[in-house]
Amino acid sequence: MLTDIFARRYENRQLFSTVGPRELALFVQAYRIIDEQIFPYYSSDKKVDDKSKAAWTALHDRLSMEIGLKELSPRYYSYQGEWMGKPHTYSGWYDMNRVCEAWLTKPFSSDLDPDVFVKRRISFVELAFREREQQIEAINRELPSILRAAAIEDAFPRRTTGLRVPGALESRVDRAKRFNESLNSTFAANVHELNERFRQAGMPLHYHNGYVQITTDPLTQAQIEQPFWNIISGETWKNVSIDMATAIDLRDSAGRDPAFYAGRALESTIKIICKKKGWTTGKEKGCSEFLNHLESKSNGRYIDPWERQVLQAFFSHVRNDYGHGPGDDPMPVMTPPQIDQTIEFCMAWVKSLVKRL
Repeated sequence: MLTDIFARRYENRQLFSTVGPRELALFVQAYRIIDEQIFPYYSSDKKVDDKSKAAWTALHDRLSMEIGLKELSPRYYSYQGEWMGKPHTYSGWYDMNRVCEAWLTKPFSSDLDPDVFVKRRISFVELAFREREQQIEAINRELPSILRAAAIEDAFPRRTTGLRVPGALESRVDRAKRFNESLNSTFAANVHELNERFRQAGMPLHYHNGYVQITTDPLTQAQIEQPFWNIISGETWKNVSIDMATAIDLRDSAGRDPAFYAGRALESTIKIICKKKGWTTGKEKGCSEFLNHLESKSNGRYIDPWERQVLQAFFSHVRNDYGHGPGDDPMPVMTPPQIDQTIEFCMAWVKSLVKRL
């Protein structure tokens, strides 16, 4: 099965010309975040955690497949020693987190390509965070059914004893909510730490919604991009996230039509909002009719007429011009500043529209 990795998305763009102490420190720090906070290999009683072992094995197998290696580092060890005064061969298998650690924190040597060396290791970190994010998304999807079951249990009186345990009076519904909030806030803290580690290492990179991508400037990242990724992190906005991530990847790798995908993300957002509000009829023939729903006075004017004009102009003169074949006319091409502006325009509008729900 094919896996989307950072190294392949940016293989045609040179990002790293050297590997120094900051890069090597980042890989150690990233490994510790994954091993100590995201997928601890051992439980509190020092036994191997089966779920974490499965996650580490999957990470190893996916990345080694994508970069064309049978194993990231040796999984089997064998050495000669003595037993009861006689020669003896000691052999066995390394734990999978140690196999990954040996590769991820491997010292750099001059015979290696620094760009490939760094990109492959960033790919491992990306896959680990993506795996945990997908796990949490699955848990979040199950939360409504968990809360329903907890509410049913709360409806029955509890057996009480003379000894009260702190927190025992907390409802099962509240406990389930608190546990879910803890999972999400803990992972958000992990993501924040990784992004801060990227910054400390001098890497213009940022993890969000399953992908590590190149950042623009710190101000844009803080005021537009990060709030955008935060607000579309749920399952509802999955297609919006995919299309915007594609737009950024194409921009950063000099690919074709990044503005087209940014426009798709904005259009999807408008359609999702109309559907959630119950305004769609199924007979809409284009984005203009969805904008009618948003502007409609009977729908409470989700957007004002002047906002409608701005959005309509974008879809008429940018989305349509760059989203359809030009025939025998010259191929429309955006300059890099225009591409940045289009992506930031779409991000800002998505953020604004979703916040109004």
